[in-house]
Amino acid sequence: MANTELQKHVFPNGSQLTLVHGDITVEAVDAIVNAANSYLKHGGGVAAAIVRKGGRVIQEESDKIGFVPVGKAAITGGGNLPARYVIHAVGPRWGEGDEDNKLRSAVESVLELAEEKGFERISMPAISAGIFGFPKDRCAQIIMSTIAKYFEIHPNSTIREVRIVLYDEPTLRAFQEKFEELFG
Repeated sequence: MANTELQKHVFPNGSQLTLVHGDITVEAVDAIVNAANSYLKHGGGVAAAIVRKGGRVIQEESDKIGFVPVGKAAITGGGNLPARYVIHAVGPRWGEGDEDNKLRSAVESVLELAEEKGFERISMPAISAGIFGFPKDRCAQIIMSTIAKYFEIHPNSTIREVRIVLYDEPTLRAFQEKFEELFG
């Protein structure tokens, strides 16, 4: 299945947010974002798919990094992926407390790291909405509003496009509904 662009919003600075249905591992961008755990052990969900397609080198580089706190991000090479890099964002598990702020912080960390590296295009999944149990609609609201706020605060950002790539229908629906509410 080829990835399909569904919705697009252009911010006042010219950067855009694109909602995509498909597989994040086939995105040919500067970096894809992995929904990671603090120990960067990529055993399930999006993380497992990324290592499966990108190769063992991604896990090996992650092992060298070690621990990343919830709400922060780290970067490795992209291995065999079309993307040159993988940004590992550690989102919160639902029920651990202060989840909204931790998710917001994880998204900000991704954007700051991408900016620091001079990246122009990144693709991001629904961080924490899968096996970490974050409610999908709330996740969509936080991720997209955090991206919008980032571009408002950083009008000269090197980031020209953030692609939110969603695989499953329930997550996709939640993001499409919130996209309409926020940017409709």
